[in-house]
Order: sequence, then structure tokens, then C-alpha cells
Amino acid sequence: MTLEDTTGSAGGTTPPQDDYLERRALRRGSAGWLLLTGLGVAYVVSGDFSGWNIGLSKGGFGGLAIATVLMGAMYACLVFALAELSAILPTAGGGYGFARRALGTWGGFLTGTAILIEYILAPAAISIFIGDYVESLGLFGLESGWPVYLVCFALFIGIHLWGVGEALRFSLIVTAIAVAALVVFALGALTDFHVDGLNDIPVDGEAFGANSWLPFGLLGIWAAFPFGMWFFLGVEGVPLAAEEAKDPVRSMPKALAISMGILVLLAVMTFFAATGARGAAAVQEAGNPLVVALQGDGEPTALSRFVNYAGLA
Repeated sequence: MTLEDTTGSAGGTTPPQDDYLERRALRRGSAGWLLLTGLGVAYVVSGDFSGWNIGLSKGGFGGLAIATVLMGAMYACLVFALAELSAILPTAGGGYGFARRALGTWGGFLTGTAILIEYILAPAAISIFIGDYVESLGLFGLESGWPVYLVCFALFIGIHLWGVGEALRFSLIVTAIAVAALVVFALGALTDFHVDGLNDIPVDGEAFGANSWLPFGLLGIWAAFPFGMWFFLGVEGVPLAAEEAKDPVRSMPKALAISMGILVLLAVMTFFAATGARGAAAVQEAGNPLVVALQGDGEPTALSRFVNYAGLA
């Protein structure tokens, strides 16, 4: 061991990397690959219900489709890299632990900070969309969604305080309901599918490279990037549950790969069904795009209410 391994720049001491990992050795968990797969899908599945559609207002169907493919490729590379890393270094720090091991204390700090920002802002956005779904149902006579935001945060915190294992099982049940609702939605929406609806957003004639599929031009692809990743955002958090896994070396890579496969299928299914059923222009700025795709401006149907309640779940 060299002096650089133990001495910091300010003259203090910094634990060596190996010691850092040893002191964070995993306890024996109880979660298998199925629960971890459910967690991976649960992190992301709310993005299928709302959020992605705003990318239509930035890049149109073509712009958002290209952005989604590129984001999917990036997340696939990220997930498979994390799968390998979580098998080699099964620590509960996830991306933070990997970055600290490879890049040192400051590399870990910057990576951990970025991860925390992601997991602070994403739930806030999701709570807003939950409020939109509550308003569309007319529940409790609410005309504003802010009380829902507070209730959601209190509910989620309470579940996690109950226990991580219990939270994983609860998450798996709710995720199964959400995935089933997306399948039912797609089957219902595809009965009204029209190819013309995919590119019904008016073309901006002044945008470079603009056409009916890229109504805002080539720059629309770039503008749609933040929304294309809504179909995948959060799946990289699965390694954070390594301490709860029975056999993280085997179960973590398997769960990550299966989660990503399921998310790709859900993304393609939801994207085409929602835009083709009612038109890209109708759902581009909706807080509850799946409900709008099913009922438009008409009266709620049994199918739209089912999808709405599942979206809340």
C-alpha cells in the first residue's frame, strides 16, 4: 500500500478503496431475480403513463421516435455495463460505489450527487402526473393536484420505512397491475389506430429539415431527448438493491436484462398505440395521455377509467 492510498490532499487520511468496499459488505438478502426485475420495471413504468408524450410537442412523432431509439440504446449499454459491474462488485452503493472504486472519492461524490438529483426530481414529476390523473377522474372533488403530491410522498415514505423487502413485494404487485393496464390499453387503443394520426402535428416551415414526420426539423430530435428517456429512466437504480438480493452475482444481471427487455416492449407498444389512436397532436401536452388517447374529449369509458386507476397505482 502506498502513501497515496492512505493520505488525502489536506494531510488527512482516506480509507483505501478495498477497505471502503469491505466495510460495506452486503448482508444476506431475501430478494430473488423476480423481485429485482419487478423493481426495475417499477422504477420506470410510470413513465409510460405520462411524461414521454411531451416530446411530441418538441420533435413530433419522428423526432421523439428517433430520440427514444437513441436513449434506449444508451440505457441498454448502461444496463449491461451495470449488470457486469454488479456481478463483480455487488455493493449497495450502485453507480456511486462503482464510480468511487474506479475514479476515487471525488468521482464517487459527483456520480452520487447526479444520482440523488435524478431520484429527487423524478418522483416530483411523477407526483404531478398522478395529480393530473386524479383530476381527470374527478376524485374527491379535487380541482388541484397539490394535496395528492403530499399524500403520495407520505405513502411512499411510509412503505419504505416499513421495510425494503416489503416495499419490493408491494412494488411487484403494483407493477404487475400497471403492466397489465398498459397491455389492455394497447389492445383497446389499437382498435382505433390510424397511421395518419402519427404525423398530424403542423409542420414548422422555418425549421431546418422539417417534414410531416419531423415537424420541428432535425433540432426537434435533440429537443425530444429528455422525454425519450422517460421510457427507461430509473432502471439503473436496480443495483442499489444489491444488499436485498439473495445472490446478487447471478440475480442482478438477470434482473437488469429482463427489466430492459420488458421496458422496450412496453415503450414500443405504448408509443404507437397512444399516438395512433387519437393523434400525436391530441396527446402531445396531456398530463394523462393514455386516457386522452382512449376517450379524447368525450365521456369516460370503462376502459379509460380502468387505465386511469391503474395509472394512479
